Amino acid sequence: MTDRELLELAAHAAKFRVHGWIGEKFYVINPPNPAAHYDPFSWSPLDDDGDALRLAVKLGVCLETAASIEVGTFTYAGVTEGEYESGVEAWYVTKEAVTITAQEVYGSDPCAATRRAIVRAAAEIARAQAQ
Repeated sequence: MTDRELLELAAHAAKFRVHGWIGEKFYVINPPNPAAHYDPFSWSPLDDDGDALRLAVKLGVCLETAASIEVGTFTYAGVTEGEYESGVEAWYVTKEAVTITAQEVYGSDPCAATRRAIVRAAAEIARAQAQ
């Protein structure tokens, strides 16, 4: 899934109206506020810590930092073991008790991985709402 698709789904989960794209900037409208109907704003939870945190809070997405994310397996002396890296897991439990999770390995930027995990979880929430 592309970043654009992730952002559009996450916006739907957060109950924003998608205004559209201008270049690489994504604009949304906050429908509960009638004055905001005419005031689209740039929204970038993949790049902005504040937007990502507000998204997580609005949706009730929980975060587990310093999680052990399985990235593969290795075999040594005939025994296959999981290979893990430090990362973040974003999770949410729906009303139907279905757990939605998104995991990201920290890599060189733990903040970027955390933002991406939040947006991926939000996108999965939107997909679950559409069913």
